[in-house]
Amino acid sequence: MKRTVIWLCAVGLALSLPIALGRPPYRLAAIAQLHLTPDQGDTRSVTCQFCHVNPGGGPPWNPFGELVRSNFRGSINQALYDALRAMKDSDGDGYLDVLEVFAGTWPGNPDSKPLVDPTFLKANFEKAGGVDLYKPAQ
Repeated sequence: MKRTVIWLCAVGLALSLPIALGRPPYRLAAIAQLHLTPDQGDTRSVTCQFCHVNPGGGPPWNPFGELVRSNFRGSINQALYDALRAMKDSDGDGYLDVLEVFAGTWPGNPDSKPLVDPTFLKANFEKAGGVDLYKPAQ
């Protein structure tokens, strides 16, 4: 019995290790691709709440995170871009996800939304380069 418990713990640890190690690369990829500015260069200061309910990541995902997950085909960069290109308002707050990212608010949280009119924000977004601002590097 004791051997079985130890074996199950070892297997559980081995299976969870890739998940634990996978989070920092996703965070770093999102920081770069979404042009997020970490406080004083500290990437840990950028919350995972663009896609997750919890600031540190992990399940559950917010509505934008679920959209990213549905687009995931092996590349977080492409999944983020595809989610933004979908031109959806995942949290239903009246702002497209891509406009919220552009404005620096969380596209999966209806309590986090830009402080400017959506039409004004969209015009400035298009002037700045539109959704291709978030296109993955080739």
